[in-house]
Amino acid sequence: MSKESTSEKLEHSSFLDKFTQISVTVGNWVYLRSLRDAFAVILPVFIIAGLGTLLNNTVFMWIFKGDTLTKVQVFGNAISNGTLNVASVLVAPMIGYALAKNKGFNNPIAAAAMSLASLFIMMPGTVSLTDAAGKAHNVTGGLSFLNTGTQGMFGGIIIGLVATAMFIKLAGVKKLQINLGENVPPAVSSSFSVLLPALILMSFFALIAALLAGFFNTDLINLIKNWVQEPLRGFNTSILGFCVIYFVANFLFTLGIHQTVISGSLMDPLVLINMNQNMLAYAHHAHIPNIITTSFVSNYVLVGGSGSTISLIIAILLFSKVKSSKDVAKLSLAPGIFNINEPMIFGYPIVFNLPMMIPFVLFPIIGALMGYYATLLGIVSKTVVLVPWTTPPLIGPYLSTAGDWRAVVLQVVILAIGVVLYLPFMKISERVAAKQAEQLHAEQDAGTVNA
Repeated sequence: MSKESTSEKLEHSSFLDKFTQISVTVGNWVYLRSLRDAFAVILPVFIIAGLGTLLNNTVFMWIFKGDTLTKVQVFGNAISNGTLNVASVLVAPMIGYALAKNKGFNNPIAAAAMSLASLFIMMPGTVSLTDAAGKAHNVTGGLSFLNTGTQGMFGGIIIGLVATAMFIKLAGVKKLQINLGENVPPAVSSSFSVLLPALILMSFFALIAALLAGFFNTDLINLIKNWVQEPLRGFNTSILGFCVIYFVANFLFTLGIHQTVISGSLMDPLVLINMNQNMLAYAHHAHIPNIITTSFVSNYVLVGGSGSTISLIIAILLFSKVKSSKDVAKLSLAPGIFNINEPMIFGYPIVFNLPMMIPFVLFPIIGALMGYYATLLGIVSKTVVLVPWTTPPLIGPYLSTAGDWRAVVLQVVILAIGVVLYLPFMKISERVAAKQAEQLHAEQDAGTVNA
């Protein structure tokens, strides 16, 4: 091997090491980690919202008619009010609690309360409501679902992060802590110790609210929505931004770094906002606005888990003649049906296996493009129900599109293309493994003779 070739390999290895380290650092950043933790807590709430939406707009409509249908649909509407319509109110305290825990703060419940209080302080005091005739009225003394729901969700995220970070910093200043002595119950003592930090925090947000209302006739929730949430969501959930993020995320997974380090932080909150908007629109029989949602990802991008490795499992079971490969595929089939594919990724393996890295990184992009354009052209329906990520293939697309069988057919086609894509790389990988095994045996035999 030439010195030049060795030097190139070292430079390539050094680049990968640096890229990996940067990605790990970004993914483990306490704020992004806290976002993932918070959304993991409230995700079941939105899955239940999907159930209510599905029942209201399919099952109930098949069974009931007229006034009876309207009365029965109160069930799903009530669920929407307690889930989708208070999304920002749910996310802000969860982020406060998760961030406080991850920063090692000793009073995370107080941080959650401060996040929620700060969010409500920033809510506009006057809201526009529309009556039955369609006429808009400005009303004071109330809250709008537009601000507490999915449209205000990013406001809840940012305020939750900022308020908690400020509160923890202020609470760490000893001069601001009120000590009532040892004879006071701990719950009372801990409340009073953060009284001044809470006062400063809320005064800060109240001052911002007053300045925005007085000088600009606006509020922070709408500013965040218009200047941060929508531009960011517009790029990340565009087909270009989506493919770039998942390309990088899956590439990192082939280096042993779970793809959620990138995609979970950059995509999950935004595709969930899209999903919630679709569910809300579907519940009100309005135009469904978004293509790329949480359920879209499950249906067409991560079928059977990251890299849609269920296609690889099928390829191995149908065409491989290598016993070890078939054994791994058989063990991975059951968890793969429920979209858990770590046994395949680390057992086959795909991690650090150059031939398998190529289809693993490319196939989700192919699935995303097929799902996106099939939806855009009206070949399949948009996703309007959030189903659990562990929902098996074929069932997931049917439920998430509220019963569109064409989505099931599309997923079958994507899986079939995945089998074709994985097959040649699987063969190459098996040949490489066989040659490595032969080489190892030859080295061992040579060592035995020399001994």
